[in-house]
Amino acid sequence: MRTGRPLAAATALALVTTGAAYLFGPGAGESPAASRKQTTTSATGTSGSTGAAEAAAPCTPDPRYPKRQLRGVWIATVKNIDWPSRAGLSPERQKADYVKILDSAVKRRLNAVFVQVRPASDALYKSSLEPWSQYLTGTAGKDPGWDPLPFLVDEAHKRGLEFHAWFNPYRASYDGKAADLPANHPARRHPDWVVRHDGRLYYNPGLPQVRDHVTKVVTDVVRRYDVDGVHFDDYFYPYPGQGGRFDDAAAFAKYGKGEKLADWRRDNVDKLIAEVDEAVHQAKGYVKFGVSPFGIWRNKAEDPSGSDTSGMSAYDAIYADARSWIKHGTVDYVIPQLYWPRGFKAADYRTLVAWWADAVKGTDVQLYIGQALYRVGARDDKSWTKPGELSAHLTYNRKFEQVKGDVYFSAKQLLTNPLRAIDRVVAEHYTRPALLPLIKGLDGEAPAKPAGAGASGATVSWTPSKGARAYAVYQEPKSGPDCRHDDARSLLAVVTAPSFTAPAPGTYLVTALDRLQHESKPVRVKVTG
Repeated sequence: MRTGRPLAAATALALVTTGAAYLFGPGAGESPAASRKQTTTSATGTSGSTGAAEAAAPCTPDPRYPKRQLRGVWIATVKNIDWPSRAGLSPERQKADYVKILDSAVKRRLNAVFVQVRPASDALYKSSLEPWSQYLTGTAGKDPGWDPLPFLVDEAHKRGLEFHAWFNPYRASYDGKAADLPANHPARRHPDWVVRHDGRLYYNPGLPQVRDHVTKVVTDVVRRYDVDGVHFDDYFYPYPGQGGRFDDAAAFAKYGKGEKLADWRRDNVDKLIAEVDEAVHQAKGYVKFGVSPFGIWRNKAEDPSGSDTSGMSAYDAIYADARSWIKHGTVDYVIPQLYWPRGFKAADYRTLVAWWADAVKGTDVQLYIGQALYRVGARDDKSWTKPGELSAHLTYNRKFEQVKGDVYFSAKQLLTNPLRAIDRVVAEHYTRPALLPLIKGLDGEAPAKPAGAGASGATVSWTPSKGARAYAVYQEPKSGPDCRHDDARSLLAVVTAPSFTAPAPGTYLVTALDRLQHESKPVRVKVTG
């Protein structure tokens, strides 16, 4: 296990600006969330460098073509936001709808999906710990007749997409009536775990039993399914709602140990994050764990080290101290949900990117930015009526080496493509594929370089490398330095099969990638015609 790796009430304005964004997790919906013939075959293997002349050739990386960049999309299942498109569909229709989302992601050169497998103490997979989700069949606890998760993971992997299983840690039920839940629901079996608040049921974060249960649920999925990551959204203690008090007084009296209530609540969340982090990496050392916190940790008015913003503070409102997780290395990555445009007075996108970049500086915690694709086209802020706003966010990100990618909420808008904004993002930022960023401290190593490489016509093929999940294919430039170690200008494809169709005669380099995309030494193949 790797260790020690060095977001009070909201203002009225903050409640307005976050009102549409945070009901369902990272996103919107709730108030406080060719065929060409080639003829000659020639192949030669190479070692790590393709020659002294190449190694000595200077190369200036082009920031427009990052070699490693996470490009993800959230696929929300709660309330059937993204998938399944509605409850009660046949397994065949559910599969077809999911594949459509993945194919859209691949078309946009994305490389990761974050799929919500536990919206509210329910399961979109076969579980002995929690009941089947109502979002599959329309009835909570009803067996859908198949286990979706192996299919969801396998189809992502077939397309070269990393799969993060997304969990909501504390939400027990959208309905405030525990009696309406399936008999085997934890909230029915352990009513003492539950706090009813603003018409919903929550697990009490102050109880060790709750932390144990959540950790057990997560670990169960990691052990039984081939997931690449575990992901929490921004729901910890409830968002400010109708003003009612979250009734955890009994737990505070028992476990508070003289702490202030707010500090105790934050400590409860910190403990869960640390426990899940340890359990995940003990179960499988290559699985990533990360959180997508609310975009404002604290405002400068509340804390000199906070951001120059004036919106809701996750630290004070929902007791989520993302900066602590970063400092203590209990997450592998953070994806702050920066769902505001440039120039937004209460929470300027540019101000927050800079703050988060500084927060992870000098640590091994990676920073990706949560992007509000769902807001594109909204008319309550003129910035979102501009097709280029989202793309401009990514251009701004280039100023900060700490920003290693972006994740979009959500998959529905990936399909509808409002204002063709995602097309613009692709045209201006994703013209080349990208490998996944490497995270220090996780288990993994580069496979052996591909063997038996050769070309038959335009088809380049090789023998699969042990431990390889995918292969990167580069086209060697006809002149000038080979910059493939520094950027993606010459990266043509990341493929899962041991073959590739060359677009033109030339020299190609193929490397093997493990599941974390550690990269092998290359093999060179010449295609002539």
